[in-house]
Amino acid sequence: MDSVAQCDYCRSSIVSGQRWVREKIYDPVHDSYDPRYHRYHAEPFAGQPESCWEKHEMEREVARIAYAA
Repeated sequence: MDSVAQCDYCRSSIVSGQRWVREKIYDPVHDSYDPRYHRYHAEPFAGQPESCWEKHEMEREVARIAYAA
């Protein structure tokens, strides 16, 4: 990653050298078929048990289960 990006979970910067995950999003609401990307920290911060990506995925799973119930 050449430029500084922002984590879509914690909103802090993802700087050069940090591991990160990119999620490709196709949003049917927008007129364009071009994807958007969300970026997340891949490694947990000191003292945190999960990374931003893991927290994001857990929230999605909880929402999916709640919707299915």
